[in-house]
Amino acid sequence: MEATRSDVLGQYRTISLKLKKRFLRKPNVAEASEQFGLLAKELQQQECPHYAAFCCLAVARCEHTLGNAVGETQALVDGARSFLEAEQQNHQLNCPSFDEHLNAAISCYNHAVKVHLEEKQPSLAASLCMELGQTLRLLGKIKEATAHFQKAAELLSHCVADYLNVLDLVASCKIQLGDYDGALNVLTEMSLVAEEQGVSPTDNHVFGVFASLLAKIEVTRVLLLLLLQPSPQKLKSEHAETLEKYTWEVDEVNNSAGYLCEDLFLLLQSLVMACQSCDIETLKLLQKDLW
Repeated sequence: MEATRSDVLGQYRTISLKLKKRFLRKPNVAEASEQFGLLAKELQQQECPHYAAFCCLAVARCEHTLGNAVGETQALVDGARSFLEAEQQNHQLNCPSFDEHLNAAISCYNHAVKVHLEEKQPSLAASLCMELGQTLRLLGKIKEATAHFQKAAELLSHCVADYLNVLDLVASCKIQLGDYDGALNVLTEMSLVAEEQGVSPTDNHVFGVFASLLAKIEVTRVLLLLLLQPSPQKLKSEHAETLEKYTWEVDEVNNSAGYLCEDLFLLLQSLVMACQSCDIETLKLLQKDLW
């Protein structure tokens, strides 16, 4: 089938007619699905992604009728990506819109996630949440992206490494939104999980990727606590323990279970002491080395 811009609607209707029930004749759903797919490819080549997306949705409906969950989710994802391409074109051209393409893409992703969950495939569902979250973040929709990252984290709770990586994105988004308290809570949860799963039972030291992750979490938590400056009444015990590590009374040998190097530990210790004493000149001197 050779699609043209002027005859797209006509071809769509022609294919749709094959899905109508006729006397003593079953509709050929498989053939219609294939033809909708071909039309979608032609429209994509003609740089009409929003029209291609509607054809992908038609494919998804056909595959749902056939009971093909794999084909249905693939068509939904293809449609979502085409809608997102159309949305990105609008952004690049600074065209005013009501985000209709973006909303359609989100709907497609959510439907695909639902199908994956019905098929007991949480990891695939989480990957789609991640893909949508990353796209929303690129489009400047940080708040919406955070919600999808959080959903992905819930779906990946059975896999510690992936779970922590997604929570790291959640914390990063919350910092971008100015929700420093929320980011601190997420980082604290990450720290607890990483310490529980990444501590060696033999020497009680953190190993592998967990060490670098915990170091990153520790630095970010200290900076957030110094930024928030919570009152002693509102300071949680785990956050108080974090700051107490960087007082002169603490033995440097026991710094953060060994996942911070000595230089970084001393810099953070100097930073905390300078903030507590409101020593602005020392902060200026520390800035370069901390960066």
